Amino acid sequence: MQLCPFYKMDLKKSKNLSPRIKVIQKLYNVLMNPDALIDYPKSQYKKFIKDVVTGTLERSELIEEQIKSYLVHDIDLSKTDKILKIILFAAIFELMFKHKTPKKVIINEYLLASEHFLEKIQIGYLNAILDKISKDLRKGE
Repeated sequence: MQLCPFYKMDLKKSKNLSPRIKVIQKLYNVLMNPDALIDYPKSQYKKFIKDVVTGTLERSELIEEQIKSYLVHDIDLSKTDKILKIILFAAIFELMFKHKTPKKVIINEYLLASEHFLEKIQIGYLNAILDKISKDLRKGE
């Protein structure tokens, strides 16, 4: 049986996936399967991944309010691509609640992770949104 090239992954790269890619995958899984339990396999980033996933889910209404208040004319969340919305919510959660991580690191990591899920034009849009909202959320940085 021959596998479709879409399913082939470079094993060296897959072992060192960014924890933010795992966060995006877990949040997407929850969105698609709301009743499924979230599995957190053993990883050096397990605590971080679990914190961001559960925090994003628990504070999604607060995050949505922040997005709407800062970006009222820039984005309509009801018409936004699901995966873009997931990435945006996770990044904003980190900007709001993970103050030990510099905003530039958060934005850069989510932009790199988004390359696995989004088109280039969407990544540019995500960058602009995160840049704009991070300036308001983290004024001192």
